[in-house]
Amino acid sequence: MAPSGRIPRVPRVPGRDDTAGGRPGREPQQPSRERPAPPASPGAAHDAGRPPSSARVTVRSGPKVTLLGSAEPDPSAGDSDAGAPPADAAPAHDGPAPRKRPRPALSELSALAGLRRTQDPARPPDGSADVLAFPEPPRRRRRRRLLLAAAIAAALVAGLFAVLLFTPLVAVRSITVQGTHLLTVQQVEGALAPVRGRPLATVGTDEVGRLLGQFVQVKSVRARAVPPETLVVEVVERVPVALVKQGQKLLVVDGDGVVLGEARDTSQYAVPVIDGSAMPMGQAVFKAVTAVLAALPSDVLAQLATASAQSPDSVQLKLADGRSVVWGNADDRELKAKVLAALMKASTTPQKGQSPVQVFDVSTPRHPVTR
Repeated sequence: MAPSGRIPRVPRVPGRDDTAGGRPGREPQQPSRERPAPPASPGAAHDAGRPPSSARVTVRSGPKVTLLGSAEPDPSAGDSDAGAPPADAAPAHDGPAPRKRPRPALSELSALAGLRRTQDPARPPDGSADVLAFPEPPRRRRRRRLLLAAAIAAALVAGLFAVLLFTPLVAVRSITVQGTHLLTVQQVEGALAPVRGRPLATVGTDEVGRLLGQFVQVKSVRARAVPPETLVVEVVERVPVALVKQGQKLLVVDGDGVVLGEARDTSQYAVPVIDGSAMPMGQAVFKAVTAVLAALPSDVLAQLATASAQSPDSVQLKLADGRSVVWGNADDRELKAKVLAALMKASTTPQKGQSPVQVFDVSTPRHPVTR
C-alpha cells in the first residue's frame, strides 16, 4: 500500500493529568488519602463553607489582643489538594443558602473597633506580631479618678491635722474668761498659764477643769477654741445661798454647804444669815437648810433675813420685814419655792377688809396656808 501523508494516531496512555483533573466523560477522581484534611479553624463553625483565615488571633489576659502573622503554607502539599473541599464544610442545602454577615478582614479590624495600633515591646524583630490596645473602660477610669481624689483628700486632712496638732502656727496666745463673779479674771488667767503657747487643738475642757480645780468657787468649766489663737473659758461658779456666822466671821456657803470664802459684812451678799453655833456645819440639819435656800428664786432669797431649823423636817425662814415662812422638810423644794413666790406676790395687794399676811405655810405645797 502506498504511504499516505497523515501521521498515524498513537493510543493515549492514561497519565497523571487524567487522574488529577480528568477529561469530560471520564471516571471522577478519587480523593487523595495520602494527607488528612487540615483542621478546621475556630471560625469555621460560624462561617460554614468559608475557607479558614490566613491569620490567627490570640487573646491575652488584659486589655490587649496579639495578631500573629500569616501562617506559612505547607510546601509539601500538592496540587491534588487544591480542589478538595474542607473537612468541616457544611453540607449543601437544596434551597438558597442563608445570608451570613461577612466577617471583617483583619486589616480592617483596627478601624472598625476604633483601636489604636501600638508596637508591642515584646514583638519579635521580624514583625510577626502586633499589639492592639483597647481604650480603658469608662467605669475603670471613673474608679481610678475617685481613688485618686480620695487619696488627695486624705492627704490634705492628714496635713491639716498635723498643722493643728504639732505646729505652733495655731497656738494659744490669748485667753478669754467668762462667767466669773466670785473669782477675778486675773486669777483664772494665772491658773491657765501652762496652756499658753501650746497648739490650740490640744487644749480641752478636761485640762482646763483640772487647772481650775484649785478654786472651790468653780463648779464646772467649758473650754472652746476660737482659731487662730484664742481660748474661751466659760466658768460656772457656785452660788452663795447663806452667810454662816461663826464668832466674828461670816462664811459664804452654797447650796451644797461648801464654804466659798469670807464676807466682810452681811450687806456684801443678799442672802440670809445662819447661826452656826445652833447648826454646826456638816450636820443633816445644816444641809437641809442650805438645800432649801438653794431652791428659792433669787428675788425671794434676797428678802430673807435668817434661816433656822430644829430638825431636818422643821425648816423655818424669816423675812427682812418680819414675816415668816413655815417650810417643813426639804422634799418638793421646787414646788414649794413656786408656791411661796406666788403667795408673796399676792400678799402685796391684800383684799379690802383682810389683814396683812404674816405667815406663809408651804409645808404642804398643794394646800398652802396664809395667816
